Amino acid sequence: MNNFLYHIIIIPISNLNNFCLYLVSDVLYLIVGKLIKYRKPLITKNLKNSFPDKSENEIKTIQRYFYKHFLDLIVESLKGFTISKKEINRKIKLKNPDLLNIMAQKSQNIILIGGHYNNWEMSAQKMPLECEHELFAIYKPLSNKFFDKKMKDSREKFGLRMISMKETKNYFQKNNEKPRAIIFGSDQSPSSTKNAHWLNFLNQESGFLFGAEKYAKEFNWPVVYVSIQKIQRGTYEVSFQLITDKPKEEPNGKIIQDFANLLEIDINRNPPYWLWTHNRWKKSK
Repeated sequence: MNNFLYHIIIIPISNLNNFCLYLVSDVLYLIVGKLIKYRKPLITKNLKNSFPDKSENEIKTIQRYFYKHFLDLIVESLKGFTISKKEINRKIKLKNPDLLNIMAQKSQNIILIGGHYNNWEMSAQKMPLECEHELFAIYKPLSNKFFDKKMKDSREKFGLRMISMKETKNYFQKNNEKPRAIIFGSDQSPSSTKNAHWLNFLNQESGFLFGAEKYAKEFNWPVVYVSIQKIQRGTYEVSFQLITDKPKEEPNGKIIQDFANLLEIDINRNPPYWLWTHNRWKKSK
């Protein structure tokens, strides 16, 4: 079944040109967004709690555009299986990679911190083509071994290396000749409320994963925020902003607070582009 799904459905869709790829997304939108209304109660709840000042019509508009964007992300993730360097260079633009490359030239390891906003998958896939660090991304392996390997191979095709969450500390402790950059997606709901750092985020008390700050302080790696903006359908621009180059000197919680503030600015600028289907606030302090 895995082979059938991969070779008969995923790969043919992945090989489509842009016009046909987004035509598939439009059809999926009619099914998922209009007919099935995938996770609509959760999306509506998340939006209303995050934007209490917005009207019912404004919430519905954000929801509609979110569904369109969400289905674009689905087909773009499938495109990632077969995308070429030429195609990914056309879809993902890095605005200021020199910020990272100057640190790489000084043999400075860094932490890249971002959220599930716009196309984070393809942006991470593209970064090794222009960034001089050896890039790693932390992920949770899939239970399906077949698709875990296929997804891992796809993400690593241009030089990115995936790290299982359980192996994170080992990679910080390694002595590499080439400077490293480790990517953290830090906006997901934490598995443990005790180990979470609690902030006000999008008008709600929100627990944040604390790993990025913890490792930054322990190993004294600068922290850089990754912002991804949608320029037009299928095209994104990635920019980098230094949060701190002296993490050990920062007060406890400030790095995560600064990250949350920057992500919140991005979300408020274009609300449909965050992952509203995620049950972000399922746990409370």
